[in-house]
Amino acid sequence: GDRMWHFAVSVFLVELYGNSLLLTAVYGLVVAGSVLLLGAIIGDWVDKNSRLKVAQTSLVVQNASVILCGIILMIVFLFKTQLLTLYHGWLLTVCYILVITIANIANLASTATAITIQRDWIVVVAGEDRSKLADMNATIRRIDQLTNILAPMAVGQIMTYGSPMIGCGFISGWNLMSMCVEYLLLWKVYQKTPTLAIKSAKVEESELKQLNVKKESDVKPAEGVQLIVEKDVTGFEPQQEKEVSCGARIAEPFITFRDGWVAYYNQPVFLAGMGLAFLYMTVLGFDCITTGYAYTQGLSGSVLSLLMGASAVTGIMGTVAFTWLRRKCGLIRTGLISGVAQFACLILCAISVFMPGSPMDLTVSPFADISARLFESEPLPTIASPEDKPEMVFATGMPNLLNGSTTPANGDPEMSPEPVPLISVSLLFAGVIAARVGLWSFDLTVTQLLQENVVESERGIINGVQNSMNYLLDLLHFIMVILAPNPEAFGLLVLISVSFVAMGHIMYFRFAQKSLGKQLFVCCTPDPKTVSDSSPPGNTSTV
Repeated sequence: GDRMWHFAVSVFLVELYGNSLLLTAVYGLVVAGSVLLLGAIIGDWVDKNSRLKVAQTSLVVQNASVILCGIILMIVFLFKTQLLTLYHGWLLTVCYILVITIANIANLASTATAITIQRDWIVVVAGEDRSKLADMNATIRRIDQLTNILAPMAVGQIMTYGSPMIGCGFISGWNLMSMCVEYLLLWKVYQKTPTLAIKSAKVEESELKQLNVKKESDVKPAEGVQLIVEKDVTGFEPQQEKEVSCGARIAEPFITFRDGWVAYYNQPVFLAGMGLAFLYMTVLGFDCITTGYAYTQGLSGSVLSLLMGASAVTGIMGTVAFTWLRRKCGLIRTGLISGVAQFACLILCAISVFMPGSPMDLTVSPFADISARLFESEPLPTIASPEDKPEMVFATGMPNLLNGSTTPANGDPEMSPEPVPLISVSLLFAGVIAARVGLWSFDLTVTQLLQENVVESERGIINGVQNSMNYLLDLLHFIMVILAPNPEAFGLLVLISVSFVAMGHIMYFRFAQKSLGKQLFVCCTPDPKTVSDSSPPGNTSTV
């Protein structure tokens, strides 16, 4: 249900606003900004409440918000003409604002659900068995990849052969049913895993961790959480006598925001988390930007759907590679190998920029399109006449460009180029698809490092800040595209993206080097299957 909604909401907003991307862009900006600002606060709420309460509340809020959004969208689709005339169209504008606001609440609740289930519950269910934890992480990611394919296909078929209104009704009904099923499943898991009911308060856990630190004083700093422990002991005790003033209540979210980012910076896996966040600053993924570029290069919708299916297959292969590499080489080395594999595949994307068929033209300013629209008042391209067909990059004529079978009617040599060579775009997508193996293996590595190395009482806030970092870099990549939207600049965006991926993996390499030292390149010490108190000090929890 969540995947169907994420896919459909953008399509619904485009449909509502007359095939304009304005509402979709506003929605994307609101979602990214909200998680960026509220990620730490959401995580802190996850930490301070019982696991079952957090899971049930976030699940109900998420699904209820999607259902409410679906109902509002159905009303708008049914009575759009009437709403346009009421109060000079302001009522319709209010409906748009309501849809974006409630959809944003659904996304924030989805973030809370992901943090509590995928970053906390799964660790408790796996217990001390790290191999089981790795297998569970990989299984969840495979399910995620499959739903990422099947959900858009289902909604797309319903909207194609039915209508957007039917699509809204289907998603609302599906979320209502799935909410009940998920609620029951969560309750069963909670009942079968008694340890989920035990959630130590920060003070109690701090005291336990202090004892562990004294007992394992010879353990390397990368393994422990001494910084968090000291902060917990000194920072939580004053809250015992709770006589909170109004000013303190107002300041509390800001203090939580600050403390969350400081705690994230002090984590032993900080560089690994930053490395993962840097991978979000890229146009080399199957989002709307890369899809739009592919259309301009002559790829049809059917070809793109096949490429997306291939990327999902390689993503699943990445989850398999993760479990195998972790058993053979250990967790940290798995991240290093995955990073090298991803970067090696993305070299193909960098090469594609200079191959025949690439539209990159360094003589054209990346900001030419922006300056023309904003400062020269250049009119937007129209699709009113057949002569404008080449500008209809999303039209059905694109497959003809791919086959080179038609030319525009006006015969202008600039408007009727030869078929675009496919060498450049083929190399680009070959690199993007192949890199998914390393990408998802690396993502799972960092996820498990965060699970294993963050104190239980800090899991929510640290993972909330990690989500904020991911959204921050994702937001920067959208801003980068807005500043340089013309196809001639896409090659530069590809090179910048590859550079950010490289910087991310350099950060991870630095983390791995600090954690393992000279043992980094000795790929012969896999993780023990379970962790026990009798484990020797050299057997770190992150190796």
